[in-house]
Amino acid sequence: MDSQLQDQLHHLRQLAARAENRRTETGIPRVAMVQGEIPEHRLAAVYDPMINLILTGSKTMTVGDRTFRYDPATYFLLSVDVPAVGAVHAADDGSPYLAVSLTLEPAIVAGLLADLPKPAGGELYGSGFSVAPVTPVLLDAWLRMLRLMDRPDEIAALAPAYEREILFRVLQGPLGWMLRDIASPGTALSRIGVAIAWIRENFAKPLRVEALAEMAALSVSAFHRHFKAVTALSPLQYQKHVRLLHARSLLISGEGNATSIAFGVGYESPTQFSREYARQFGLPPSKDAVRLRGGL
Repeated sequence: MDSQLQDQLHHLRQLAARAENRRTETGIPRVAMVQGEIPEHRLAAVYDPMINLILTGSKTMTVGDRTFRYDPATYFLLSVDVPAVGAVHAADDGSPYLAVSLTLEPAIVAGLLADLPKPAGGELYGSGFSVAPVTPVLLDAWLRMLRLMDRPDEIAALAPAYEREILFRVLQGPLGWMLRDIASPGTALSRIGVAIAWIRENFAKPLRVEALAEMAALSVSAFHRHFKAVTALSPLQYQKHVRLLHARSLLISGEGNATSIAFGVGYESPTQFSREYARQFGLPPSKDAVRLRGGL
């Protein structure tokens, strides 16, 4: 890593060091930060579309059968809502994990795209998440954004401009096509996004792939292929992950027993629920809930 990047990361770490051991709001719209160890159950979740920048340490993200590791030389772009399992790691010198994120708002991306020339070539298509190297111009925009935490009176005037610049720098990078597609109606990525939104909102209902394919304006075979490419999961696997994550949240908060929660998230068989839950999280529902509550 060159000296300019190291200097920029040093200043970003100083600004973000006030983060707590959980998602910490900065007072800047859509910008948050986190520091230190994060409870396991908070890292297994349905992640919203975001740009995540690691400042200290590293993080692994596993979606389906794909695992990515990223560190202060890289950023992670997630362009669709996906159920994932994360793990954070301290730096080699023992410094705690530290990261900042920008939640993506498609309308803002679309507004930026309207002011830019349309790229040549057809639609690119692939995964809805990936890792790319940081650049000095991208980190510079992040620096100016985080400095607004100490100048709250300037947030309303300047944060939108800095947000657009961060998005612009990502659009210029190797993952720019992914960011562009989430705000472009009619692309395969945006079509799959419609189906994903339906599953997230209706995860407890029976899933008909034919209906989802029609919703996405794709043939059933194309829908299956594109959905798996974007999320690393089939539609049914996606639904199962969302159900299990929601069930885990309910168990931890004590909102019912395993049987009532199984029916509540859409399972017809509590036995099947317990079996799939244990396969996903390593322990049966009741034992997992006790373990996690003990760590709260």
